[in-house]
Amino acid sequence: MKAPAVVSRIFDGLDRHYPDADTELVHRNAFELLVATMLSAQSTDARVNLVTPALFARFPDARALAAAGPAELETLIHATGFFRQKAKSLLGMAAILMADHRGKVPPSMEALTALPGVGRKTANVVLGHALGVPGLPVDRHVLRVANRIGLAHGDDPVKVETQLCEQLPPKRWTRASDDLILHGRRICKPKPLCSMCNVRNDCDFYRTGVVTKPKKTARR
Repeated sequence: MKAPAVVSRIFDGLDRHYPDADTELVHRNAFELLVATMLSAQSTDARVNLVTPALFARFPDARALAAAGPAELETLIHATGFFRQKAKSLLGMAAILMADHRGKVPPSMEALTALPGVGRKTANVVLGHALGVPGLPVDRHVLRVANRIGLAHGDDPVKVETQLCEQLPPKRWTRASDDLILHGRRICKPKPLCSMCNVRNDCDFYRTGVVTKPKKTARR
């Protein structure tokens, strides 16, 4: 792993790249962000943002969503893909919020991941961006960029999340994830634009042209 001073320098550089880094999912509250993040699976933030205005106008909270008809919900979210499974998860999620949490989004990883269709990545997005609880979501961009730079090693999202969190104070976790995601979308793409990257001098891939990963271990 890199020295603490180097890690700080890397994320300071990414902060300069993306001074307004934030989730690109449009939302007004934790419930809307939870729904939007669930819809973003196997879709894009831009596509989800086209769908959610009509969805939230019709179902603005957990109470309304829990009472939704599956057919109407499927129609509203159809464009995000996998709409039947997503509708089932959204209805189950809303029902549990009403039954166990008085319709509110719970501010804990354990409670969020107990909801249908909610994994660690989704929970971390909601915790960090809407509930003020430090979280570091790991998606494919974070995996790629963190491994390339040398901030993490491996392809298991939970292990990479742990490695990144161990190197940063909690107050930086959410912003760090936003930085890495945006960097992966805009500069450190599958074919990276290294000449545009202001952290390249601290990047293992830029220096060696090789991404070094440990041997894969069985996932739990």
